[in-house]
Amino acid sequence: MESTDPLETAAELRLAIGTLVRALRVDDVLPQNQAAVLGWLVREGPRTTAELADLQRVRHQSMARTVALLTDSGLVAQQPHPTDGRKLLVTATQAGTAALRAQRSRREGAIAAAIADRLTPAEHRRLSEAIPLLRRLV
Repeated sequence: MESTDPLETAAELRLAIGTLVRALRVDDVLPQNQAAVLGWLVREGPRTTAELADLQRVRHQSMARTVALLTDSGLVAQQPHPTDGRKLLVTATQAGTAALRAQRSRREGAIAAAIADRLTPAEHRRLSEAIPLLRRLV
């Protein structure tokens, strides 16, 4: 792709990243919404259902269903809020953290295998050099 048109580059990048993400999700055990909630909890610590809904930009009712599924699966636990007895804090359990890490590890392994199998060492270096640029886009 020799184009310098940002719109063409954006379309090609969206297509490539979208295809990559869909391919990586094929073997996921955790549905995307549950993995996203676990990701927030593992990275940021306990949150209320309302806070998680805001972070994920979904309705409280939708998040309550996701939290209930994660709780039933033993991937999160709920405990009383330390300063507001009307609220519950949602926390990732050890099993939840392990499930999230396993899913991420599988995805990273799939990407690493594709890099090793499909890219030359020079292409691998170019891909590595592009990562800071991708980070600057968000």
